[in-house]
Amino acid sequence: MKKIIAFDLDGTLAPSKSNLPDRIANLLDDLLDHYQVCVMSGGKFGQFETQLIAGLKLEPSKLVKLHLMPTCGTQYYTYDVNKTSWRQVYAENFNQHEKDRIIATLEENIDKLGYREKKVYGEIIEDRGSQITFSALGQDVVSILGEDGVRLKEAWDPTTEKKNRLREAVAAQIPEFEVRVGGGTSIDITKPGIDKAYGMHKLMSILELGKDDILFFGDRLAEGGNDYPVKAMGIDSIEVSHWQDTAKALEGIIHVSK
Repeated sequence: MKKIIAFDLDGTLAPSKSNLPDRIANLLDDLLDHYQVCVMSGGKFGQFETQLIAGLKLEPSKLVKLHLMPTCGTQYYTYDVNKTSWRQVYAENFNQHEKDRIIATLEENIDKLGYREKKVYGEIIEDRGSQITFSALGQDVVSILGEDGVRLKEAWDPTTEKKNRLREAVAAQIPEFEVRVGGGTSIDITKPGIDKAYGMHKLMSILELGKDDILFFGDRLAEGGNDYPVKAMGIDSIEVSHWQDTAKALEGIIHVSK
């Protein structure tokens, strides 16, 4: 029997950079009656706060069973009941030289491939401490445009051809780092060997769990996607296309668990 259910965030629990749907929030509440829950995403912790935590109305007894892993597992947060706040357990941050090299390589290849959009909403390259992320339309496209921003992101690269081409070009120039396709318009770069599999190994060690104890949901499980390392390490994984797929699966899991 599984002991922890783990999820990607964007495209799995919620539309890209959008608030957690009420249906998912209610299902996570029910799920925490039976399992521990981990959410691992390319977003920074601030995104977790606004997109995930704000939509959950959980008692402290359930919050302590919720494990948050921003920036593809390069950071880990747990809930401290005594301080009634989230505590960072670890962060695998870049040094300044590493950041400069990654950003310069991204800038070069964005221009070389013609992926620099004339109209963007917020930063297109964001320093998340332990991860550098390129977002073609800007980090704030959804917060500014709402559902129109989600549609723009979905239309930018529906076949993932653009993201794969950029990932390959950047990875070839900075082989000392991990370069993976992130969300609908993004590329994520972390330290070597520091990806979602790294995060899962850390979580398994901390909770004294094995691979067979975990079930993972993600929307980027194909090779090169930022969810793929979890699948590749042998954890049972379910690929979804959008949050509604996840909701249907969770309804079945919760029904069986009662």
